Amino acid sequence: MTEKINRFSIKGMTACAAVLFVLSVMPLLLLGKYNVMCIDDYNYGQLVHDTWVASGSLKQSVLTAFEQVKLVYMTTQGAYTSAFLMAMCPMNFNYYIGFVVPVIMIGMFSVSSFCLGRQILTRWLGSDKIRAAYVMFILLFMFYQVIEAPFEGIYWYNGSVHYIFMESLLFIILTLVSYSMWSEDKGTKSVISCIAASVIAPITAGSNLVTALQAEVLLAFLLVYAFFAHKKRLLYVLIPYLTYTAGFLCNVLAPGHRARAEIETVMGYSPVMSVLLSFYYAMVFMLQWTTAFVILTWLSLLPVLWQIARKSNKNFRHPVLVTLGVYCIISAMFTPTLYGLGTAGLSRVDNIIQMVYYLSLILVTTYWLGWISHNANPGNNVHSISAGMQFGSFLESTKNMMTFTCLLLVMVIWVFTADKNTYAGISALRSLVIGDGKVYYEEAMERHKLYIDETIRDVEVKPLSMKPALFDFEDINEDSEYWLNLSVNAYFHKHYVRIVE
Repeated sequence: MTEKINRFSIKGMTACAAVLFVLSVMPLLLLGKYNVMCIDDYNYGQLVHDTWVASGSLKQSVLTAFEQVKLVYMTTQGAYTSAFLMAMCPMNFNYYIGFVVPVIMIGMFSVSSFCLGRQILTRWLGSDKIRAAYVMFILLFMFYQVIEAPFEGIYWYNGSVHYIFMESLLFIILTLVSYSMWSEDKGTKSVISCIAASVIAPITAGSNLVTALQAEVLLAFLLVYAFFAHKKRLLYVLIPYLTYTAGFLCNVLAPGHRARAEIETVMGYSPVMSVLLSFYYAMVFMLQWTTAFVILTWLSLLPVLWQIARKSNKNFRHPVLVTLGVYCIISAMFTPTLYGLGTAGLSRVDNIIQMVYYLSLILVTTYWLGWISHNANPGNNVHSISAGMQFGSFLESTKNMMTFTCLLLVMVIWVFTADKNTYAGISALRSLVIGDGKVYYEEAMERHKLYIDETIRDVEVKPLSMKPALFDFEDINEDSEYWLNLSVNAYFHKHYVRIVE
């Protein structure tokens, strides 16, 4: 048995990892067929929905979305791209296609994360493509099982498009810029990548301030790196940086930020205190996100990461500086909410920070293993071998057994944990089996029939009797003046909407 496991090739392991990832997210996608509009989908979608109902014209709907962007930009926030996308909620045009939301969000975030992670592992850390692909499939499997807020990152259109989708665009930009910088091709491919990054950059700049600030920092870092290490490729980084910075300034200088601050009752911390607290909360949340499931997954990847590091032709000279730099990037993602709202732990924001942390954990681990394997000098005396090299020798000696054993333990925890709502994939599968998703959808559709019935002006609906555990959103209540009731009321043009027991 051990011999068979050890003979398993990295290509076979990568294929199995890909199958594992697909199977793990399949229940999440299937549960999406019971997804419907909720919360701020109504607020941001109302004007476009009215235009679509009145005209049936996609062109007019798009023009209305642009008008809404102007309104948001002047009165609320500078996130012009997010404002447009939130106005163009797919359910505005067909209420029954909520299933496309998880397809878009999981698809975009998975593909962009995979491409960025593989790009860094291959171009920056010297991995081969097969091992890099294996690492990313396992990482994505892990992330979608322990994602901080599944509903807000997968099913809720407004929340996921503002954070998950926009972070995906950032990952794509970083992949394209990195490719332009490192590509052996000095002509067409590098130029095309640069042009694509330069076009996507100002689009991404109109995102939430967490992603926007993170992008500005990372692109500035790449620009400085290119200036000192790749001057011949400097232009490939400079152009996307300039187009992004132009969009970033449009975002942060929007009149809507000042207008919102004047009426906002919640006060954030000062700039200095926000930065200082960011370092604290980064450590708190990283510890919170490092569960037994995550640790075992990380351990299962160590042998492959050691192989990548040992065979790499890169120089791993500054592990401490790299670690501190990554920690600063993660910390910076907490700063905007601390400054604007005085809080950390906003779940839809935490989704993207969590993924950046997991990706950073893998990359920093690889860098440290590279430093150990490239800088330790055991000499001729076996007793002088460093602890790091001994650890590396141990990882090599285990071959595939350590990976297999740790992943087996991960599977046991994943499948047999007592609370079946602990891990997102299992929770979705449970909802599909017991049928609470189906009941929830049928009751939501019964409500929708009343909402679109023009003969009914005063809508009274029953409470939802069931809903999937992953659909942990706020519902309307008995108070017809509650903000969410008012949002639904305005969207469907009723006198009032409320729940009646």
